[in-house]
Amino acid sequence: MEQVISTEKIPIKMWLTDIEAGAMAQVKNIANFPFAFHHVAIMPDAHEGYGMPIGGVLATNRVIIPNAVGVDIGCGVCSQATTLKEVDRATLKSIMSDIRKIIPLGFNKHTKTQDQKLMPQLEIKDSCIAKEWTNALKSLGSLGGGNHFIEIQKDSNGQIWLMLHSGSRNLGKKVADYYNRLAKRACQEKGYSDLVKQDLSFLELESELGQKYFAEMAFCVDYALANRKLIMERLKQVLANHFNNFKCGEFINIAHNYASVETHFGAKVIVHRKGATAARAGQIGIVPGSQGTESYIVRGLGNPESFLSCSHGAGRKLGRNQAIRLLNLEEEIAKLDKQGIVHAIRTTRDLDEASGAYKDISEVMRLQADLVEITTELQPLAVIKG
Repeated sequence: MEQVISTEKIPIKMWLTDIEAGAMAQVKNIANFPFAFHHVAIMPDAHEGYGMPIGGVLATNRVIIPNAVGVDIGCGVCSQATTLKEVDRATLKSIMSDIRKIIPLGFNKHTKTQDQKLMPQLEIKDSCIAKEWTNALKSLGSLGGGNHFIEIQKDSNGQIWLMLHSGSRNLGKKVADYYNRLAKRACQEKGYSDLVKQDLSFLELESELGQKYFAEMAFCVDYALANRKLIMERLKQVLANHFNNFKCGEFINIAHNYASVETHFGAKVIVHRKGATAARAGQIGIVPGSQGTESYIVRGLGNPESFLSCSHGAGRKLGRNQAIRLLNLEEEIAKLDKQGIVHAIRTTRDLDEASGAYKDISEVMRLQADLVEITTELQPLAVIKG
């Protein structure tokens, strides 16, 4: 931990020293949130979000905040090692081309619905999910846009790994937006207009509305996992078209953007992890870097001060428009070409996902050395961005 701020209603425990003014204002808002519990934990990848900073962990008593979960509910990263050792550049390019043919990217989805058996069970009547069911079936096995990615990587022994970052697609956003609107209305009626202005509208967890949101949120977390599993299976199908008789190791999955009921400091509370992942003692997790930088398989150390959490990645240091405006296209391409990476930067529009838009992942890992230990360092070979 780098610093503790004690000027607000509850302490702010931070695993970084340099944080943008907008994100710091949001940190103070959640530290003064009337139902906040014990302290606020801010991860080293923290940056400004909507209502609550991305890279924040907030525990609350009795209430749940849709904006402290985020709009891409259940977004996360999964990874698998393969028994492959060598992939030449020409083969990498061919593999990435094949992946683009079967995995819809950005706003795209499948033209046909996918196998309904892959979907989580739905036991919620009159839900957002029921209304979005067909669209969700077509979106299953699609990557999405923004910082979502597919990477082929290698570890220090030359072993080839697959990694991907994706979430609940438009389904999660529909659920988040719907319940945030209802939370705003409920908070206005209860006299919490200041929280509405701070984009921290909440629902009482034990209320009918709170229970419906929690159930739909949980479904979206499961849907996001089903989405990643399907993408991973199709990535392995592509590899199978290029290589014979390879095998894959353990499927590693870690989610961010969710809330769960947990016990911390002797109390049962609702822990919101927005752009943060669980790092319980011994838990295997993933901390991906930015395009062209290392990613890490990690083991949680179970630090109670972070509510058993760690960062979910490197974290942005430039906003998307800011990155497009300030970064040099030729320099960013040259950095990736020098490493021999098959990458996704072609035009200035792609600079929002260049490595220069992100914090130094090695520094992020140094700052959270008391939260996780690195078990495997992965170097990128080829990347597809959403």
